[in-house]
This record gives sequence, structure tokens and C-alpha cells, in this order.
Amino acid sequence: MSYVAIATVKGSLPGPMDRLNLLSFSPFRLNRLATEFSNALAADYARFGIDIPEWRVLATLGQHDEPRSAAYVVRCTRTHKSRISRAVSHLIELGLVERQEAGDDRREIMLQLTDEGRATYAELVPILLAREATLLSGFSEAQRRDFERLLEVLEDSLGLVRCREE
Repeated sequence: MSYVAIATVKGSLPGPMDRLNLLSFSPFRLNRLATEFSNALAADYARFGIDIPEWRVLATLGQHDEPRSAAYVVRCTRTHKSRISRAVSHLIELGLVERQEAGDDRREIMLQLTDEGRATYAELVPILLAREATLLSGFSEAQRRDFERLLEVLEDSLGLVRCREE
């Protein structure tokens, strides 16, 4: 329940027992962790001239041999379509992604990695996996499996698409 909701329900400002401890509030903690992980990874792919949204496009397309729609990238990455559109435009300028019309619907734009995009993706993946291993190095193997399972539970409870399965 939010601060405003608590005040409205009780008719006064929250007392000590009603206050939210932000540092123990799970959504805040997850956001902080995600920001730190993203920033750590961003330093690695910045060397390739790409930023966070551009990496998300590259990574999403890199998981598939067949072209994917921009809408698919938006759905998988949970990134606003305008940011994905700008990222795609820059990746096209860099020669990492190519755009093509869908055969059956000329309005739908399909995206896929170019040969250079696949090479960049192949070069980045081991670097980023090593960074991920470093970031999670405080976990035992069992804790890491539990962590992965808990992330899946959260993703399922939020109805997030598991794009790697599509």
C-alpha cells in the first residue's frame, strides 16, 4: 500500500509502523540491482559503440536465426517502442542490423542481425557472460540455481514473456 493510500485509509499521515522502509522494499531493491547490473554490463558493450537499448535489440535478435519484428523486441525487452526504434536506427547505421518488410504484412518491419552484427554479438556474449559470472560470484552453485528459479517465479507472476522459448 502506498504512502498516499495509507494516509487516505487511516485519515492521517502514516505512523512509524506504517512507513515504508525503501531499502527493504523488494521492487526498489530489484530496480537498484538491475541498474547496477546494467551499468556494469554497459561498460563492456560501450566499447562496441552501443548503449543499453541497442544491446537489448542486438541480444534479442542474436538469440534467433530468423528475423523478428520490432514489436517482438519491445515485448521481450520491456523497453518502450520509441527507445527500441531509436536503437534499431542506430544499429542500422552501424551496419549491425538490417530491416526488411514482412512478406505478408508490408507495415510490419522485420529485423535481423547482419554478418557484422552476428560477429559483434558473438564477440560480446563471452565478455558479458564472464561479467555476469563475476557479478554473481558471491553465490554458491545452489544459490545461483535458486536465484534463477526465483527470477522465473517473479517473471511468471508478472506474466512476462519468455522470449527465448518463442
